[in-house]
Amino acid sequence: MITAEAAAESAVPAVPEAADNTGVPEREELVWPWKDAPIQVLVQRVHQLQAERSQAFRRLEEGHRQYLSSGPPYDFPRYRSTVHEVTQAFSAASREVLAVEAELAGPREQPLLASHVRSLQQLEETRLATVALLQLMGTPELTGQEDTLQMDQLKMKVIKTMEEISEVLQDLRFDAESAE
Repeated sequence: MITAEAAAESAVPAVPEAADNTGVPEREELVWPWKDAPIQVLVQRVHQLQAERSQAFRRLEEGHRQYLSSGPPYDFPRYRSTVHEVTQAFSAASREVLAVEAELAGPREQPLLASHVRSLQQLEETRLATVALLQLMGTPELTGQEDTLQMDQLKMKVIKTMEEISEVLQDLRFDAESAE
């Protein structure tokens, strides 16, 4: 899972800027470590980030299962803590995926690959929102017979979104091979 420390480690300090004559101390700029990496390395990093996202989804599902089995009364503070940790992991992964997209769209002049990464990001946002809604609907306080059909539809949406994510990852890998 991506932690706050891992996200901070993905940026490395660059050469400090020269101090100006006003006596302001030097400031270090953060540089993305994959800036000059080959396209295949960028694609590999996207796949690694996807694996980390999958791990975060598993943690979210496990946290929800633990929440449901904890009550009544339910251990909401523990679940809230899990959601917070997972949210940080998703946020760090998203920032890095967006950095890869910007690198591919800009300096690398690879609009097709950038569009794959953008699609991946959008699909992951859809998946996360759908899983969150499913978990909310699955809480004991909100569960009702009339929600069963909607929950089944949402589960199907998650499955279809995951299939689309797999297709985009395959397209990304294939198109990256022909880009270099």
